Formats: sequence, structure tokens, C-alpha cells
Amino acid sequence: MPVTVLLVDDEPLVRAGLRAVLDAQPDIEVVGEAADGASVIPLVRQLRPDVVAMDVRMPLLDGIEATRAVLRTVDCPPKILVVTTFENDEYVYQALRAGADGFLLKRARPSEIVHAVRLVAEGETLLFPAAVRALAAEYGNRQARALLERAALTEREEAVLRLTARGLTNVEIAAELIIGTETVKSHVSAILAKLGARDRTQAVITAYESGFVSPA
Repeated sequence: MPVTVLLVDDEPLVRAGLRAVLDAQPDIEVVGEAADGASVIPLVRQLRPDVVAMDVRMPLLDGIEATRAVLRTVDCPPKILVVTTFENDEYVYQALRAGADGFLLKRARPSEIVHAVRLVAEGETLLFPAAVRALAAEYGNRQARALLERAALTEREEAVLRLTARGLTNVEIAAELIIGTETVKSHVSAILAKLGARDRTQAVITAYESGFVSPA
């Protein structure tokens, strides 16, 4: 079955460009489009896409609020890939905190767009650009530090979280630590449970906000 995608952007040319890139792939299918975040929930319920490619800045309902609404009201919500023009956009960081699963620049090459959709659909986080990592560190807070302390991660779980924050996939983490991929998945599941994180993205944000991982 192909990965199904819903495109949400107020610029028709952007939607057309993304559709052309994604529909050219045999394993990806664009199943719908929306010009604003206010249309996302009914379309998600109707089309059940695997991934929503969501513009972060839209006139009626932006990508941050649309992300929150989807995750709050839709059963088994899709993965959400934030799409934006500027990598140092604070809106992107807020969308990731709201529960988005990854980040993509509109100027990305076609191969990068396809890779991002596939990666998010598989449930493996994207590498945050340096500007977004710096924003996360800047927003560091006591709550995140206390949360990480209470989690009491094991030494191996800490290593997996650091590598996850660098953007490595499960396969790459397994190779780095010389352990099996299933073992990595078990460690990731344990990390998410201990941090109370919805997914890898939320865990990585906590890692940056707490100072456990440096943005450098």
C-alpha cells in the first residue's frame, strides 16, 4: 500500500509542486489538498492520510493550531510534517512542540521531500536544522530538566536518545551502538514511556530543552 498524503498550504503553486514530486513516486499517493488549517480535520477523517504535509503559516488557522486540533480530536491521527519557508521560524518550533513529527523546508530538493515523507510515515524523526535546535535550547526550562531527571534513563537509553536527537534512524543507531534494531526499538519505547512523550520528536525536544543534548 502506498503512503497517502494530504497537502495543506494556502499557496496553490506550493501544493502543485509538492503533488508533482510526491505523485511521481510509486509508493506515495497524494489523496487530497486543503488551502487552510481549518479544513484539515474533516479531510483527515474522510481521507485517513498517513501523512499531512502542513504549512506552518496560514491565514485562518495556522499549522500549530491545526496540528493541536488533529492530535486532540482525531482517533489514530496521521503523522504531521511541518512545511515552511524559513528554517529559523519560531512557528516551526512551536508546531513541533504541539506534536508535529518532522520538519521540511519548501526549498528542499525533490529527493529530500520524498525522503522526509517516507521517514515520517515510518515513524522515525527528522533531523532538526541547527536553527530549530538552538530555539529548543533557548526555550530550555526547569520543567524539562526535572522531567528528564525523574525519567532516570539508563546509560544505554541516554545513548539512544542522544543519537535520536542527532537524527539517526533505528538502523543507524543500531550500527553505532553495535546492537540489534529490535533492541533499539525497545529502548526508544522505554524512553518515550519514561518521558511521557507522544513520539520521538517530543522526546528529542525534551532532550534539547533540558540541556541533556547541546544544539551545537
